Amino acid sequence: MIEAAVAPRPVTPVGIVAERLGRAEERLVAAGVADDLLVELRHAMRVAEGLEPYVEAHTSPESEALAGLARLTAATDWASGNTDGGPALEQEMLSGHVEGAFLAFLVRATGARRVLEVGMFTGYAALAMAEALPASGAAGEDCEVVALELDPRAVEVAREGFAASPAGARVRIEEGPAAESLARLAAAGERFDLVFVDADKGGYAGYLDQLLAGDLLARGAVVAIDNTLLQGEPWAESPSANGSAIAAFNDRVAADPGWERVLVPLRDGVTLLRRRDT
Repeated sequence: MIEAAVAPRPVTPVGIVAERLGRAEERLVAAGVADDLLVELRHAMRVAEGLEPYVEAHTSPESEALAGLARLTAATDWASGNTDGGPALEQEMLSGHVEGAFLAFLVRATGARRVLEVGMFTGYAALAMAEALPASGAAGEDCEVVALELDPRAVEVAREGFAASPAGARVRIEEGPAAESLARLAAAGERFDLVFVDADKGGYAGYLDQLLAGDLLARGAVVAIDNTLLQGEPWAESPSANGSAIAAFNDRVAADPGWERVLVPLRDGVTLLRRRDT
């Protein structure tokens, strides 16, 4: 039985803005600020806090298997499990409904048959993309999502969630450091039509290099990079290490004329990339 979970903290730029506007309103009311100023603040707060729920309500609904995986992730006690020195995990790492629908849409729109995910966590995005795959490609080959994940507890939760959906059988999990897994896939001659990168932020540049050097991208492949707005930190005055890493990655990609690119302000930012010479 899944217990009630603590509500996730805001981790997107607009969610953070809405939360801070709410705190500002409480302080201004307590200070007796004039009503006309509060009217302006409340209007801005309503716009900010209403955006993500509105987007979710007007996006195709998630499957019951995806909803169950989200509940399972939220009910897992991530805080007490980081005893092996690995990266800290939290329920907010889940891609979620809207981003999952976006990625599934990409699978169908690009006609992807083989998908790679670098950084699976509990597998919401992997399962959403697997649900969008056909059973087999034009040449009869099996279609699949290859998902790379380092943390064994995240893998355990993912496997439980995948078991609830027929599409879960289309996900192949590769456990271990992503760089090592990418090297193995390259050595095996595997290539992918769509790649979703959502792993350690400091590793993004290296993973992109490996995709190219290992010839892991099929002709016309699309690469989707998550968290490229990272809570607004890339343009903040004092970003965290992750914020600085994302800012440097974004600048590097923008300076490379070989990439066709667009940064989509979806959730915490998703950058879509495609090589111009393919």
